[in-house]
Amino acid sequence: MGLVFRWLVRLTTGLILLAIAAVGLVYFLASQSLPEYNQTLEVEGITAPVEIVRDTANVPHILGQSDPDVFFGLGYAHAQDRLWQMTILRRTAQGRLSEVFGQRTVAIDKLLRRFDLYGLAHRSVEFQDDYTKAALRAYSAGINARLTEINEQALGRGAPEMFLFNAPVPPWQPGDSVAIIKLMSLQLSGHLADEVLRARTSLMLDNPARLADILPDVPGPGIAALPEYADLFPDLPRYAQGTPMPDTPLSPFPQRGLAGASNAWTAAPSRSASGGTLLANDPHLGLTAPGIWYLARLELAKGGVIGATIPGVPAISAGRSERLGWGLTSSYLDDQDVHIEQLNPDNPEEYLTPDGYKRFQTRPSIIEIKDAAPITLTLRWTENGPVLPGTHYDLETITPPGHVASLSWSALSPRDTSMSASLALMNADSVRDAIDAAEDYIAPSQNLSLVDKDTIGMKLVGAMPRRDLNNQSRGRIPTPGWLERNRWQGRLPYSDNPEFVAPVGGVLGNTNNKIIDRPFPRHVSYEWGDTQRVNRWERLMQSREVHTRDSFIEAQLDTVSFTARSLLPLIGADLWFTGESAPEGTPERQRQIALDLLANWNGEMNEHLPEPLIYAAWLRALQIRLISDELGPLAAEYKHVEPLFIERVYRDIDGASVWCDVVQSAPVENCTDMARLALDDAIIWISERYGPALESLRWGDAHQATQDHPALGQVPVLRFFVNIRQSTSGGDNTLLRGRTSGEGPDPFQNVHGAGYRGVYDFADPDSSVFITATGQSGHFLSRYYDDQAQLWRRGEYIPMSLDIGLARAAAVGVTVLNPR
Repeated sequence: MGLVFRWLVRLTTGLILLAIAAVGLVYFLASQSLPEYNQTLEVEGITAPVEIVRDTANVPHILGQSDPDVFFGLGYAHAQDRLWQMTILRRTAQGRLSEVFGQRTVAIDKLLRRFDLYGLAHRSVEFQDDYTKAALRAYSAGINARLTEINEQALGRGAPEMFLFNAPVPPWQPGDSVAIIKLMSLQLSGHLADEVLRARTSLMLDNPARLADILPDVPGPGIAALPEYADLFPDLPRYAQGTPMPDTPLSPFPQRGLAGASNAWTAAPSRSASGGTLLANDPHLGLTAPGIWYLARLELAKGGVIGATIPGVPAISAGRSERLGWGLTSSYLDDQDVHIEQLNPDNPEEYLTPDGYKRFQTRPSIIEIKDAAPITLTLRWTENGPVLPGTHYDLETITPPGHVASLSWSALSPRDTSMSASLALMNADSVRDAIDAAEDYIAPSQNLSLVDKDTIGMKLVGAMPRRDLNNQSRGRIPTPGWLERNRWQGRLPYSDNPEFVAPVGGVLGNTNNKIIDRPFPRHVSYEWGDTQRVNRWERLMQSREVHTRDSFIEAQLDTVSFTARSLLPLIGADLWFTGESAPEGTPERQRQIALDLLANWNGEMNEHLPEPLIYAAWLRALQIRLISDELGPLAAEYKHVEPLFIERVYRDIDGASVWCDVVQSAPVENCTDMARLALDDAIIWISERYGPALESLRWGDAHQATQDHPALGQVPVLRFFVNIRQSTSGGDNTLLRGRTSGEGPDPFQNVHGAGYRGVYDFADPDSSVFITATGQSGHFLSRYYDDQAQLWRRGEYIPMSLDIGLARAAAVGVTVLNPR
């Protein structure tokens, strides 16, 4: 027995030592790619020394004797900290993820190949201005200098992910940066999915008038009635099961409700306590680790520029110089139209046009797949745009037999000069200069908020499609692509893009809300990203005669839900303080506790309170009950509560209260019945998920920010090192926006929010502040991988100064690049 015991001890000890050795080896290999910030290198591609001073937050301040040399330094810094992220963004745009990840990304690659974003990006390079071409070449050379350093010095393949997903990293090219901008257009575009869902819902509803309830128009002057989708294509079934989009964190296709969002507001000197202009901006995207944003300062010939960059792109997307500040919000410009193309019944290689049948433009494309045989696609294009497979965006559910779907989209331009416009913006001296510089911007369309020393302004930038006045659906549902009136007729003039400069009230802002009310076809959009946050923003702006940097920060971090304050009195009107006393633990008592808590709540979506979770679960359960009988399985596509729908139902606007009656049941239910049943549903769900003690609930337990690593976030053990999870305040409709997933066992996880926040004060520009949601580094062993995450969660910021002396005083490293 003793002998057995001794051998067990030896075996166990050996296994422990092997495990320690394995962990040590993994750490050693992974740590080899941690960048060295204190060094001097000789590199090819620069004309004079470049200095990269990394301040205490690891924000690189890049100094050079020419602008191309500065962009070289930015490329080198990006590749030091975010090489894996950049290569994956490029692979995504190329449609080459499957070479690394195998079968799980084939569907993604297929659709990206059909869009041809990468090819269009490389064709666009020749249309950039000379300054931009030089910047792109220099930036690419900076990235490639880092790749050369990695190869020559065996620096752990450049990123720890490269050991698990081994694939060669080709040299960076100028067109790769343009491709990443086009990829951002894809991530920020939601009109294609909206058109398909509107068409599917139209087919499901017996009463077409009810479409305006579940997919309501933003309040304002009405629009002309649109045809039913069944009238355009009468041979379609009432409901068809769609094919889900790829369910992987690597997918660039946003789910409905999770496309672009953001906040930005500005104040003129007349509304600023300090007498200088103010700007606050927080663009919203899907939360990941590392985040999409990377902070940097560039010392250009015209002066310093500091703010948020996207790794792979040589531009400050949102930030400031000494002269100008700029911020971005998604404009929700309708720059996508789905067309249904009729095939020639005698030759499926032809499709109908206004001039008769024409052949598709076709070419083959081979997708290499890790551990599987390659597949060959035949890419087809029409005069309207690329042909998309029915298995994507549920297009098969709205495409009749003998037809295919194609897409018109501004981002598919082969002459995309958005890169040139972005660099021109960085060098602009005033609001007017910036507006003029942005004329060449194509996609993704944004509302550009601007301030200089004296003036504020906002301009919608991006190509606005010119549609025929007689377009059958006005871009709201797919239309027959063979009819001339449904086809695009070029681009509207830049002067048609909405513009606001120096308003009398001294304050401008956008929360993705409707910004203008014009008749079609100059309408901008019928789908807007916000109808709720703007009400809270307006109240906060008008509650003060003058604003400060700190009051703008306070508004940026505000967690009071206008939606909760406006809807709870409606849906609970007949439930508050009613009912008889009920014993502890009974459903009636639980309902009374929930109602008592909500009755005394001010609508603050604070992570430490129980009321936000009760409220959110109640509204979610209510919408499910209201729409499930009318929409059947299609109800699952409505993952987020639509506040205007709930309001229409409970105010009985145009007879919308009919949604409260369950069609399949004999009794006639009313809206009070639905509210009570939904509250019981919510309480049962909460009790099963978080326990029955309603007073002890925490909204933050359900509303965790899920900043997960797209490639390693689901790998056992590793996920505990690479994912950043933290309790957060806010919600779907607060200025501190934390958009919930709306699905799965944790429907209130915070999956989409402000990855960057910045507040700029031009009375004292160096008092400006900014922050990202994670950190500067993409290397999970780096101290800068998540060092900003807790600051971001607590609503704190780091200095945003152009004072190089301050950067040097607390520098974590200085890299000097000398020409070889």
